[in-house]
Amino acid sequence: MFGVTTSDDYRPVAWMGRFPVDVTTILVGIHVVLAIVACLLVAAGGGGLLDLMMFDSARVLGSGQVWRLATYAFIHSPTQLLWFAIEMYMLFVFGREVEKFIGQRAYIVLYAVLLFTPSLLLTVWGFNQRTGLAGSLALHFGIFVAFATIYPSAELLLRITAKWTAVILGAIYTLQLLAYHSWTDLAVVWTSIAAGFVFVRLRGVGPELIWWENFKARLQPKPRFKVVPKPVATRREEDDISESVDPILDKIARSGIGSLTPSERRTLDRARNRLLNESK
Repeated sequence: MFGVTTSDDYRPVAWMGRFPVDVTTILVGIHVVLAIVACLLVAAGGGGLLDLMMFDSARVLGSGQVWRLATYAFIHSPTQLLWFAIEMYMLFVFGREVEKFIGQRAYIVLYAVLLFTPSLLLTVWGFNQRTGLAGSLALHFGIFVAFATIYPSAELLLRITAKWTAVILGAIYTLQLLAYHSWTDLAVVWTSIAAGFVFVRLRGVGPELIWWENFKARLQPKPRFKVVPKPVATRREEDDISESVDPILDKIARSGIGSLTPSERRTLDRARNRLLNESK
């Protein structure tokens, strides 16, 4: 149920008074602190230091600056602070729900997958064309996609369900990038969407999707031997006759044939006629 802790692995990392501090809260705090540092650096004329954190495929492949595979997501431009505030609010609200549902360790793995998968993809792309990336919008949209996969029917703003909110935002994001031919950014967005969705689905969470179940069934190895069910032994007709007639014969031995009821007489007659037909 939305808003309820369902994982045995979820527990606060620390407490601030009565308020729990979980992994999502720590991540929001790190992003906020680094956004403040970025503003101070730009104000002091040291904005060039932020270039050391940006993802650049040429620097990763040519100079071995592998830290750029992760640090790109912690760069926040001072000119985009309003959108950054909205992004952090969505991470805090929806990220905590995902963390409560799948557990702390799985949530850390999910965040790492959403962090490294786009940059690794652009690194491979960089063998053919130089690529760059900065910011965490696509990463945190992947967190929201994971939330929408877990709680597709949760009603959000204007009573629009989470799954349709994810579809609408993804479509807007896609159309915007298509308009400006931002192919690398488009690849990053859809990589984050796919990673968030697939990660949750592989844990067996989310509504039943026929096409997804068929896809998983095709990936499973087919058994070499067909299991044939063991045939069930059928009761012989003679056994049925004996079970129905034996109590009647016992009753005749004890009380005589006159003690039989009309129903017992008919049963005895049917048994006698069946035995006579079989002997012919």
